[in-house]
Amino acid sequence: MGKVLVLYYSKEGNTKKMAEFVAEGSAQIADIQVRIKSIEEASREDIVWCDGIALGSPTHLGTVSSKMKQFWEDILPDWQKLDGKIGCAFSSQGGWGGGAELTCQALMTIMLNYGFLVFGVPDYSGFQFTAHYGATQAGEPREEKEIESCRRLGKRLAEWIAVYCDGRKELHPLKRLYKRNPWD
Repeated sequence: MGKVLVLYYSKEGNTKKMAEFVAEGSAQIADIQVRIKSIEEASREDIVWCDGIALGSPTHLGTVSSKMKQFWEDILPDWQKLDGKIGCAFSSQGGWGGGAELTCQALMTIMLNYGFLVFGVPDYSGFQFTAHYGATQAGEPREEKEIESCRRLGKRLAEWIAVYCDGRKELHPLKRLYKRNPWD
């Protein structure tokens, strides 16, 4: 049974709400275990436990929060136990254009340094709304397309884990088992 960890840091609560929707998306795939934890409650064992991680941080000064960066610098010096895990990113920002996509790229860079295989989502959750670099949000997710973007990210992570870790090739995203764009 594949294992997903949704790990986040949230200062204002917006990234936490995103994390909850990401976890909901992961739970849509049968036989996937999902843990959701903030960096304040997570341990090294949680990260070693998972097959894949959805990593979330608010955008601070156009990049990942210092607390998230510190977490990875301090808790995980042994990268060999993480090599080959699957990862994706999500970020909240103060306003559109605030740097959340840059933050997602910074989060993926952190994961790449530990050997994670990272991905984005080419699907559209609404008109002109994607998660190519990860789910991004200005403030709290309220609109259905914003919520669905988070859910889709979590679902895609669970699908990749089901395919690559559990051998369930029938769940490969290219099988198009569900509507991937509003116009499909």
